[in-house]
Amino acid sequence: MGNGYLTGKKVLIVEDDLSSRLYLNKILEKAGVIILNAGDGLEAVKVASNNPDIDIILMDLQLPIMDGYSALSKIREVRNNVIVIAQTAYSLMGDKEKILNSGFNDYIIKPILSQNLIDKLITNLKRD
Repeated sequence: MGNGYLTGKKVLIVEDDLSSRLYLNKILEKAGVIILNAGDGLEAVKVASNNPDIDIILMDLQLPIMDGYSALSKIREVRNNVIVIAQTAYSLMGDKEKILNSGFNDYIIKPILSQNLIDKLITNLKRD
């Protein structure tokens, strides 16, 4: 997958852990992505509602105020077609089904490696 495919794409990172958020920002900056950030589920809903040009939302599931599942269902009310990828530290067998059945397009397991993240974003954008 060639670099440049993600240049100019708009990604919302929803992550309450600051060091994780900075890490994800650094990876995506190198890929030329336009980055928006939210620190909790409620903020994610606001940012997604106010930015109809977001291409992908990278959503942590364990969030303060409103968890990733609740935030997703609210976002789907206003942005049904946006690609939303769950970030999860849990890779138990039942989790995959729960995540995908909840309306997420895909998921990525933490710790997130930079190349895995880039590949995951490109794969989902090309599927669209």
